[in-house]
Amino acid sequence: MEAARPPLTVGRFVVVGGGIAGVTCAEQLAIQFPSEDILLVTASPVIKAVTNFKQVSKVLEEFDVEEQSKTVLENRLPNIKIIESGVKQLKSKDHCIVTGDGSQLVYEKLCLCAGATPKLVCEGNPYVLGIRDTDSAQEFQKQLTKAKRIVIIGNGGIALELVYEIEGCEVIWAIKDKAIGNTFFDAGAAEFLTSKLIAEKPEARIAHKRTKYTTEGRKKETQSKAGAGNMGSALGPDWHEGLNLKGTKEFSRKIHIETVCEVKKIFLQEEFRISKKKSLPFPRDHSDQSVTTDKEVWPVYVELTNEKIYGCDFIVSATGVTPNTEPFLCGNSFALGEDGGLKVDAHMHTSLPDVYAAGDVCTASWRPSPVWQQMRLWTQARQMGWYAAKCMAAASLGESIDMDFSFELFAHVTKFFNYKVVLLGKYNAQGLGSDHELMLRCTKGQEYVKVVMQNGRMMGAVLIGETDLEETFENLILNQTDLSSYGEDLLDPNIDLEDYFD
Repeated sequence: MEAARPPLTVGRFVVVGGGIAGVTCAEQLAIQFPSEDILLVTASPVIKAVTNFKQVSKVLEEFDVEEQSKTVLENRLPNIKIIESGVKQLKSKDHCIVTGDGSQLVYEKLCLCAGATPKLVCEGNPYVLGIRDTDSAQEFQKQLTKAKRIVIIGNGGIALELVYEIEGCEVIWAIKDKAIGNTFFDAGAAEFLTSKLIAEKPEARIAHKRTKYTTEGRKKETQSKAGAGNMGSALGPDWHEGLNLKGTKEFSRKIHIETVCEVKKIFLQEEFRISKKKSLPFPRDHSDQSVTTDKEVWPVYVELTNEKIYGCDFIVSATGVTPNTEPFLCGNSFALGEDGGLKVDAHMHTSLPDVYAAGDVCTASWRPSPVWQQMRLWTQARQMGWYAAKCMAAASLGESIDMDFSFELFAHVTKFFNYKVVLLGKYNAQGLGSDHELMLRCTKGQEYVKVVMQNGRMMGAVLIGETDLEETFENLILNQTDLSSYGEDLLDPNIDLEDYFD
């Protein structure tokens, strides 16, 4: 008897990935083509949906991210058909993808939104946790309840949040930069925030209006079906809300930061014993410095490039992400960016015919506006997914389309340490060389305002706290208004800028 041939499904539009980029892309296509079935292929039983979307200004947007079961999306847009499966292979010449069970999906236009995976400082070590999504945050919480000391490696948003939220546990935080939060801030902003780390945390938690992540409420079988190997989608702001991040010790915060260093080697307990190396105790301020060796025996030890060794209960690796391109590369000649992402042009098109990409899996390879840069953030995943759908639709209908306005200016709003943080344009003077100047205004514990100026024009800004300056600054950057006549007065709190530039 001949073996049954794997089923074949044909879809005009196929989207791979149930994160923000993929879901936004599928939704947009479903709205534009109500009589077409839009196929969304996702390895996880839950998808990430954008809710409570709010356009704060021309470019700034705020939204919550919610995990939903696939049926919620299918009920809302009945022409989205979700196929719960991983992708085994892309046969771009045949316009076809092969899913985990061997079925084939034939597409006219395909959008790859497979996201990215955390870069782990060390693969396959049970004491090294990578945090990027809700499931790993859950796992982290389980581990933390037993922990006396942890080591955090990395200096992005997730590391920043973790350090702030953890209580009752010693934290050694190793960063490769001179100051914390380097991806988001300069040293001044880091200093402004660090003072908040040292201050005792306020007892009354400010109620957050953002998303709550829940993974318990789901039926257990869906979780085992998703398999532990499938990464969930990325974390968004406030992902730690509702998680009880408390270790075993009864003190609020103990943080020691090791700057300008990376991980040199990781030892398990036995390897460490054999190595005859010595580990350091947790550094205590002004106390007896003669204690140079740690008496405690730890499950895992980290040797840093500055030669210091610390033992701990586990290591949190929060060191950025690698685009999930692996299943698509074999047999296809994709052009890849330096960061390993699929290169996309100004219409989100990869180097292969009829294959688009959006979100963390792609690398923007068009000539960007002078005040925009790609960062693997939720806001950009949403914008790219939306714009990719527009581009696919236009190409399918033979129409032309302009670059979306959201790529004119980099704009991101988030929260760190309970402060509102707005980043605009080249907020860290990215790529501006030495010919720029910074202007600052800072009220300790209240607000921090930094602008990046070049040739009398504003190129970027960091606003921490309730400054109410975001719209004005956004306009000044977009319009490239000549501000040289204002000089230092530009940030004078007694001058109401809005009166000048509205």
